[in-house]
Amino acid sequence: HCGECSACIDLCPTGAIVGPYRLDARRCISYLTIELKDSIPVELRPLMGNRILGCDDCQLVCPWNKFAQRSTLPDFDPRNDLDHATLVDLFAWTEEEFNQRMEGSAIRRIGHERWLRNIAVAMGNALRRLPRSDILAALEQRANHPDEVVREHVQWALAQASLHKP
Repeated sequence: HCGECSACIDLCPTGAIVGPYRLDARRCISYLTIELKDSIPVELRPLMGNRILGCDDCQLVCPWNKFAQRSTLPDFDPRNDLDHATLVDLFAWTEEEFNQRMEGSAIRRIGHERWLRNIAVAMGNALRRLPRSDILAALEQRANHPDEVVREHVQWALAQASLHKP
């Protein structure tokens, strides 16, 4: 019955769903945050909002998913207080903390650098809405990160504070 509405097409934040049964994966937030190993295209960063790993808005809006049941398996429960953590808290994790806390989780496969890259984008988008000293300070702590992609995204995020319009 898929294709009788356009809810997913209309809602996709990056326009990745380009038509019925057609996805431009290069624009999909799940692809950008999980699979893409390089820099996230600058024009897509503001569209990502605060998402640091995937999106699935298309799944949330799909009328057929109203029949889905929440899993009772412990593997699907939130871990490590991720459902209550702030971006600043997550951005402060060392590689060792990341590896330890994400042990046994699919999140671990993206690695610490992509974790930091994704959080930097989310922090930059937060700064566009409201400059916050704690976010700026956290980003500045990573401004000289050894990974070039992380540094690039941190610099982009810091620049977003100047785009804030009250």
